[in-house]
Amino acid sequence: MADLKQLLAQVSQCRLCEAHLPLGPRPVVRASATARLLIIGQAPGTKVHATGIPFNDPSGDRLRQWLEMDRDHFYDAGQVAIMPMGFCYPGKGKSGDLPPRPECAPTWHQALLAQMPAIELVLLVGRYAQDQYLDDKRSLTERVQAFADYGPRYFPLPHPSPRNQLWLRRNPWFDAQVLPALRARLALLR
Repeated sequence: MADLKQLLAQVSQCRLCEAHLPLGPRPVVRASATARLLIIGQAPGTKVHATGIPFNDPSGDRLRQWLEMDRDHFYDAGQVAIMPMGFCYPGKGKSGDLPPRPECAPTWHQALLAQMPAIELVLLVGRYAQDQYLDDKRSLTERVQAFADYGPRYFPLPHPSPRNQLWLRRNPWFDAQVLPALRARLALLR
């Protein structure tokens, strides 16, 4: 436990890509040696950057709805760890936020994962997390459709951003097939 505490303290002081961050560094990550569920997302948005609370925005509201998980459970680090691909807000791009900074995952993910031995299920939220952890060339849609191929450890999901309304409308099978399977898998962790 002391090792994880020290590691999280190091993460909180990280300044590796400070020169590229428009709002400065504010790493947002939650980890615990007892967490059984790990959510790997993209990167904090401006609201998450301001509060320091992961998924504390409309994307988080939708994600919790998908998981059928209340805020108390979702933010109980002893049960749910949250580790984005980029720990700090990367800035604004032409059509939304910029991609996660490339330094975070190679610098911190393996060390953090080594301190979380109880993880049984990893939700890979969005393309960046899937590209990092899934060794195939499928598209996000193909991966989400084939979610069972990645179990029992990984479960690919689209990003829950309100910007993904069109994707959700075009893929009604997600609500009908994927979410019930996800909820059944989560029930095994409780």
